[in-house]
Amino acid sequence: MTCIDSLWLPYTQMATAPAPLPVVGAEGVRIKLADGRELIDGISSWWTMCHGYGHPHIQQAVAAQLDTLPHVMFAGLVHEPALTLARRLATLLPGKLERVFFSESGSVAVEVALKMAVQYWRNRGEQRHRFVAFRNGYHGDTLGALSVTDPGSGFHDALAGYRVPQVFAELPCDNETKAALDALLAEPGIAAAIVEPRVQGAGGMRFHDAATLAAIRTACDRHGVLLIADEIMTGFGRTGTLFASPADAVPDILCLSKALTGGTLPLAATVAADHVFAAFCSERTEDAFMHGPTFMANPLACAAANASLDLFERESRMQQVAAIETQMKLELEPCRTLPGVVDVRVMGAIGVVQLDRPVAASLRPAFAQRGVWVRPFGDIVYLAPPFVIDAADLTTLTTAVCEVVSESAATAPCLISTP
Repeated sequence: MTCIDSLWLPYTQMATAPAPLPVVGAEGVRIKLADGRELIDGISSWWTMCHGYGHPHIQQAVAAQLDTLPHVMFAGLVHEPALTLARRLATLLPGKLERVFFSESGSVAVEVALKMAVQYWRNRGEQRHRFVAFRNGYHGDTLGALSVTDPGSGFHDALAGYRVPQVFAELPCDNETKAALDALLAEPGIAAAIVEPRVQGAGGMRFHDAATLAAIRTACDRHGVLLIADEIMTGFGRTGTLFASPADAVPDILCLSKALTGGTLPLAATVAADHVFAAFCSERTEDAFMHGPTFMANPLACAAANASLDLFERESRMQQVAAIETQMKLELEPCRTLPGVVDVRVMGAIGVVQLDRPVAASLRPAFAQRGVWVRPFGDIVYLAPPFVIDAADLTTLTTAVCEVVSESAATAPCLISTP
């Protein structure tokens, strides 16, 4: 691996992994490789590139901001791109989610939410440090976010014992699981429950309905527990609506990242409801929220995010998502009859083929050979394409999935791979 001998790659056993594919550019839905090949991106660069690569409106906004103010610290100073973005997010989000705390990544947005929840109760005179999370959930790779990620995911293995106190529940989809969640939330010291609305992403692209979220919200209200919604993956249209949290399950704290800037620059936001924010406002300095990422509210990233929101307003993104959903339902359905396939499911711009065994990382080259970029993990092969993909390119992706899944039917089970 001489071409990357100074790098340490994510989710990779560096001693045995094949060399990664060198990229020299990207445009629209295509990734351009150094050897001249182009790959249709089937997963939007980890679900970020909702408008595709190099959208001119976002590029122009970032270029203009670069000429004006590339960065300034966000303590004691403020700037218009962040003010504008915070106001726009508060207007778009459901309920009274109106206080926006910026950071640089999804994992940190979750860390901020966990810290907010614990300090919210401390500021109110209660000591609550435990969290209820859900089986098959994933919330990030930093220690706090990892703590509320299902241990069965495999992400925990190297850090057993270094966790925020938590208990895990099944999503409440029937009377038995609702009763179990109710019992957990009744336990002493529970600060908040955290959930990925509608889709559990890196835990296996598992879907649940709005009624499940309403049941969680109702149970949290019954026991006076905060609800945190991790919309890092689901936010900004991926599930078919701009945000996945329904009106009857508005969280107290909501986390955003990934597609927030249209995939252009790192940015995240933890958005709190007014009653959460109010617990931090007093004459006591120690009641303030003592957290401040160095690059929080970076003006370039905020400019990109504002431009991304412009595109959701001006262009037919949600209609495009609906069209992607319809097409993937039709074109992935033949996989259901293939050997080893246990489920095919589609929601918004997410299409999943679930197998009866862990998926080999060796499947990934088979996709590149077909001119597409798809990364199976766990027991799933999935698509999450940019919203601007046309029907022909989407058919290329779905055809590749059907072909590779069909060819893999005879392969032996192997170790779980990473997303």
